[in-house]
Amino acid sequence: MKIAVLGSGTWGTALARVLFLQGNELTLYSVFSDEIEALRSTRRHPNLKGMTLPGGIALTSDIRQACEGADIIIFAVPSVHVRSTAKIAKPYVSSCQLLADVAKGIEADSLLTMSGVLASIFPENKIVALSGPTHAEEVALDMPTAIIAACEDLGCAKTLADLFRGSCIRAYIHSDVLGVELGGAMKNIMALAAGISSGLGYGDNAKAALITRGIAEIKRLGKAMGCMDQTFFGLAGVGDLIVTATSLHSRNNRCGMLIGQGRSVEEAKKEVGMVVEGLNALDAAIKLQKKYGVFMPVVHGMELVVYHGVSPKEVVDEMMNRPAKIELE
Repeated sequence: MKIAVLGSGTWGTALARVLFLQGNELTLYSVFSDEIEALRSTRRHPNLKGMTLPGGIALTSDIRQACEGADIIIFAVPSVHVRSTAKIAKPYVSSCQLLADVAKGIEADSLLTMSGVLASIFPENKIVALSGPTHAEEVALDMPTAIIAACEDLGCAKTLADLFRGSCIRAYIHSDVLGVELGGAMKNIMALAAGISSGLGYGDNAKAALITRGIAEIKRLGKAMGCMDQTFFGLAGVGDLIVTATSLHSRNNRCGMLIGQGRSVEEAKKEVGMVVEGLNALDAAIKLQKKYGVFMPVVHGMELVVYHGVSPKEVVDEMMNRPAKIELE
């Protein structure tokens, strides 16, 4: 197939390499011409140590060149840039092209997931959401990884999944698109909280509790929004949360750790140096819990820390002193 990957961040670049090595014709696009020139001259991404980008991958900052004639277009830009990227791509996208998104987020104003954002701009196209526990740093080194391809049209989901067959990525298909994307967005907030816990010096007990109760919160919200319960106990739910909340590859985990150690939110973001999707998703999560009448204590705690300057230790004390409740709902 002829594939365009829009976005030359770590995940977009790692995906481009995997799909090229599977025998596809691949174009990697970035709006930043200096990024493309650096990749062209070095064939290396500064944040993917040990990976060389194959010479056969076309590199461009011309979105028309990337999109026209592609069978599949994969949006791999940060969630806050999906809409703007889709708008500039729109003149060069036809209704027969299969679109996919790998960004994990929810648009704060519209409360749309990323496939929903794409659907609002490309209403005639089939759209697949790719999600799961997928650190680009490991995929770049061909370490075994599992991913979910979600689409209401399972045939389209299978088309995407089959692209990875024989690579380091094992793909599964799913029809609960909203659940898959909700899990991918909300887990970033929980990973921020897990990082704060580590930064405060807390141990494995606290992290295990955050992961477990985090999934309970995500599932509760998902159920109110009409998602399948089982989705949140699969790769796009607990699988993605485990990897994001426990790994130093995780920007969300690292950012949270710095906040827990006393850095301000802005200082932590600057030190991480890359997009922290959990901070981007927090505003939408706050609005969703209010819209659907679902109380999410971890999300509420992150709201207090990020938007109201409450100390993480004070938030922990508040959460630990909540009245006892039945665990299973």
